[in-house]
Amino acid sequence: QVQLVESGGGLVQSGGSLRLSCAASASIFSIMTMGWYRQAPGKQRELVASVTSGGSADYADSVKGRFTISRDNANNTVYLQMNSLKPEDTAVYYCNAPIQRTLYYTIPGNYWGQGTQVTVSS
Repeated sequence: QVQLVESGGGLVQSGGSLRLSCAASASIFSIMTMGWYRQAPGKQRELVASVTSGGSADYADSVKGRFTISRDNANNTVYLQMNSLKPEDTAVYYCNAPIQRTLYYTIPGNYWGQGTQVTVSS
């Protein structure tokens, strides 16, 4: 069974850092664009960052300069390094693949992780 398993969420003070990990259960994910979505209470799920199989990354404007997405294809793992965290970053973060990304739109894939809670206190 193909799975995405996240880890690394938690509670952190404003200005702090967290690193999320997403481990994929199958090597096929190494050829997919993968990424992280988040959903805050009462808000729609939004794409935070994505990375192609070749390592090309894209970010939401709200996290540019603070978050870094990376991947280790040999270990089927994607990371999200989150620095300078703000209370508005508080959300459940979901790993997703395969993401379809064009100049005009982005479509999430069918595979989702279970989600990991990130809470940033002020």
